[in-house]
Order: sequence, then C-alpha cells, then structure tokens
Amino acid sequence: MTMHEDQPSEPAPQAARPAREDAPRQDGPRQDGPRQDGPREGPRQDRPRHDRPRGRGRPPGDRPKRREISGWVILDKGVGMTSTHAVAAVKRALNAKKAGHAGTLDPLASGILPIALGEATKTVPFVMDGRKAYVFSVTWGVETDTDDAEGRPVATSDDRPTQEQVEAMLPRFVGAIEQVPPRYSAIKIQGERAYDLARDGEVVELVARPVQIDRLAVVAHTPERTVIEAECGKGTYVRAIARDLGRALGCYGHVSALRRTRVGPFTEDQSCTVAALEAADAEANAAILRPVETALIEAVPHVPVSRDMAMRLMRGQPVILRGRDAPTEGKAYATCGGVLVAVGDVERGELVPHRVFHLGGTAPRTA
Repeated sequence: MTMHEDQPSEPAPQAARPAREDAPRQDGPRQDGPRQDGPREGPRQDRPRHDRPRGRGRPPGDRPKRREISGWVILDKGVGMTSTHAVAAVKRALNAKKAGHAGTLDPLASGILPIALGEATKTVPFVMDGRKAYVFSVTWGVETDTDDAEGRPVATSDDRPTQEQVEAMLPRFVGAIEQVPPRYSAIKIQGERAYDLARDGEVVELVARPVQIDRLAVVAHTPERTVIEAECGKGTYVRAIARDLGRALGCYGHVSALRRTRVGPFTEDQSCTVAALEAADAEANAAILRPVETALIEAVPHVPVSRDMAMRLMRGQPVILRGRDAPTEGKAYATCGGVLVAVGDVERGELVPHRVFHLGGTAPRTA
C-alpha cells in the first residue's frame, strides 16, 4: 500500500515501535548543551582548515562517481524494509545518480515497489495513477487504531465470520464507493498530516473520498483470518477495506499481512530483490533495467515523430501530428528512433510537450 493509498498504517504513538520512513528520526535526545565527549582540540576558528575533520568513512576522492542511468527497477521489497531504505539500496547497487519510488510500501508490507532511476523519475505520476493489486490477510475480532497489526486495539468481538458471510459482504465494497481513510494516513488536514495529528492525540475526523475497487475475492479462510485478493485504483486504502468489512460483519478486523502484486504495468514476474542486486555488480544490474517509457505504454498513446519534430519537442515547442492514427486529444508520448523524447497533451492536432527527456545512451530501449 502506498502511504497515501497502499500502506497498512502509520504507527500509533507507543513505545518501542520501530521508526517508519516518514517519521522523524528518534535516535536519542537532542543535545543542546555542551558536548560531553571530551574537550575540543582548540577553538574551531583557530584550527587549520586542512586539519578539520571532513566526515566519516571513505575519503571523498575515493568514492565512485554516480552514473547517469535511466530506467525502472521493479523491486520485490521484503517485510521490515522501509521504502526509503529500498530506494537507497537500489541506488547504491546500480551506482545511480538519481532515484525515487512510485508508491510507498510500509515496512509491514511486501511486494512490488517500482523504483525510477534518472529520467524515469519524470514518469512516476503515470505509474502511481495506475491500477494496483494486493493480497492481504484480515484478522478478525480486533479493530486497531491504525487498522493494521501495529496499532492498539480499539474494539473487540468474540464473533467470527464464515467464508460464506465474508463472500456475501464483499460486493458491497466493489465498484465506485466512498471510503474514509485511516486515521494514521498521509492525508493532510489544514496542512498537517493526519498521522502527525493522531500521534499527538488529536481527534482526527477524515471525510469519505470516492475510490474505485474493481475486484475483491476470498482466496483462503479460517475462523480467525481471511485472505483476500484486491484490484483497485489510486487512493484506495486496503486497511480501510479490512476495517469497514469487519464493521459490516459485526466482528471487527484489521490487516495483519499485505503484499502488493502489481503497480500499473509492473508485476511480480518482472521483479528482483535487494539481495540479488547487492550480490551483482553495477553493470550486471543495469541489464535488469526496464525502459523509461514502460511507465507510459499502458497509460497514454504513443506517437512516433521525425528527427526535426523531436528537436522541436526537445526545445519545448509543439508539433503538428499527422496521420489517421494520430490522437486528437488527451495525453501522448513521442519517440524518435525508439528513444523517448517527450510526453505532453494533444490539443487541436498539436502535441504540446510538458516533459522532455534527455536519454541518449543512459537507458535501455523498448524492443
């Protein structure tokens, strides 16, 4: 689950809870007074510049230069790893200069975390707007304040649903529905994140939002737990599905396990693990990259353009599209000789570029 749509939760304010990727670091009390680890060698202004510490670890001159590399790594993130850590691990393994992810997965969750390198970061919104698929477990009898296993119980029941009862209730949550996000979510309330307000003990009242859920199906069931497959659109909270399903069945429930199996065009069979990346060298890892335009293929039409048109687009200038197959309105992306050039809007027969790409030899091409 992304933090704004597919994370199981933000942590409740309780002791000994592991830090989350979006929480401020809590490495210890802030030291506002004098340091207690011994006297300084002398006043800072009196110390020669070449004698001052330059940081820990490898000297700057020995650090390998980051590479200009562009494309998508489809990571299978393991449980316990933050999305931020995952991005850093991929960036390090490929020695890449720039990286970001398309949809946060909470440490409790595993599965597909698409990571964009270089110019691919410009296509992240298209992936985040894509359809997503999950397999998640709902544990019955307990609702928590975070709607997942890391929260504190807020309601309990001795009742347990049968598989038939769960299956009969699922259609109520399929289609275009109104869903109230979890209290511990990244939704902003008057400029503040809902999870920050909840941690501070404030009562968080979130309004229902329209979401699209295409499919819910039971794949396994015991009296204590039901495993469900889900396919849904942007903004859907799986935790909220579990919470609302438990309330509707009168037995309460929360997400106890979550795996994301698809994000937009990216699936499990395309994925790799951090361990596999760390075991190989940067050149070998570069072979797993998927082209930047992979994020666009299912989302928007493709328009091949000439070299002259490509040069205009690269300068931010619109070009006239010709041919019976050319799109007349909406978004489209342009390629020249198999290389992604730009993505933009088609308006009155012209492609107006909104993003241009400088790929050169930094990215694999679509076959």
